[in-house]
Amino acid sequence: MMSAQVMVLDGGMGRELMRIGAPFRQPEWSALALTDGPDRVVQAHTNFIDAGAQVITTNSYAIVPFHIGEERFAAEARDLAALSGRLARQAASAASASHPVLVAGSLPPLFGSYRPDLFAAVDAPRLIDPLVEGLTEHIDIWLGETLGSIAEATAVRNALDRAGTSATLPLWISYTLDNTRGNTRGNTRGNTRDGLLRSGEPVADAVAAAVDLGASAVLFNCCSAETITAAIAIAVGRVGDSVAVGGYANRFVAAHTTTGEANAQISEFRNDLDPPSYGRFVSNWLDIGATLVGGCCGMEPAHIELIATIVKERQVSAQT
Repeated sequence: MMSAQVMVLDGGMGRELMRIGAPFRQPEWSALALTDGPDRVVQAHTNFIDAGAQVITTNSYAIVPFHIGEERFAAEARDLAALSGRLARQAASAASASHPVLVAGSLPPLFGSYRPDLFAAVDAPRLIDPLVEGLTEHIDIWLGETLGSIAEATAVRNALDRAGTSATLPLWISYTLDNTRGNTRGNTRGNTRDGLLRSGEPVADAVAAAVDLGASAVLFNCCSAETITAAIAIAVGRVGDSVAVGGYANRFVAAHTTTGEANAQISEFRNDLDPPSYGRFVSNWLDIGATLVGGCCGMEPAHIELIATIVKERQVSAQT
C-alpha cells in the first residue's frame, strides 16, 4: 500500500556523531559537537542525505538544561538552536543538486528523555521558547519528537502559537511509546498489544490530540520497532489519509524506564536490527500505510540507504 508519496527521514544524529568521531560525551551528548565540532555536525547530516534522506533533523535535541546545564542554557540556548539550524540548512543546501532535502527543527522533551513524569507545564515556556526562536529562520518543518505524553505535545503547540509561527510551517508530532509492558525478550519486543505512550496514555488518544493540535503528521520514535508497528496501525486506523503517519525506531537493547538512565548513559544496541532486519519492519509499516519512515538512535546511514531503496523500488513498482 503506497497511495501517498513516501518521504525518507534521517537516522539517529547523536550516535552518528559518535560513530564518525565527533566530540561526544555525557552529559552534553550531541550538543557538544555544535561548538566543538560543527563540521562534524554537517558531515553527519550529509551522511544521511547521501544515503537518501529527504528530511534531516536539526541537532537541537540536547539543547536542554539536563545536557548543557542551567547556566549555559540560559546564556546560549537560542544561539545554539540557531547554530543547529544553520548547520542543517548548510547540509541540505549543498545536497539540493542531487535531491531536495527538507530541514525539520527538533523540539525535544524538555525535562529528560522518556520522563513525562517530570514534565512541568509552568516551566516549559522557559525551555522551549528559546529553541523555537533560534530555529525559526532555518527550518521547513517543526518536529516535536520523543514526546512521552499529550501534555508535552501540547507544550510544543503552545510554543509555536506564542512565537506566531502557527500558520507558516507544518507541525509533526512524534511520540515515544512504552516498551516495558508485555515484554518477553530483553525489553525489545515492546508493548504491542496495549498501544500506550510512556505516560500511560493510549496511542489512539495521543493521535487524536495531535490532530487537534494541528499536526499534519503523527509519528512514533525512539522506541522498539515492534512497538511502533502496532502504533502505526492504530494511527492509520484513526486518521486514514487525512494526516501523514510514520515511524523511526531506535536500536536499544533495553527499554529505559522512569529512573533516568536514558539521560545518563550510552546504551547498548540490539544485534538483530541490521539494515535488512530493520528494512523488514519498515516495509511492514509501508504496507500498513506509513508515509514517513526513517531511523532513530543507532540507525546509521546504511539503514537509511536501504530504506530509501525500498521506498524507491515500491514507487517504481506502483508506476508500472
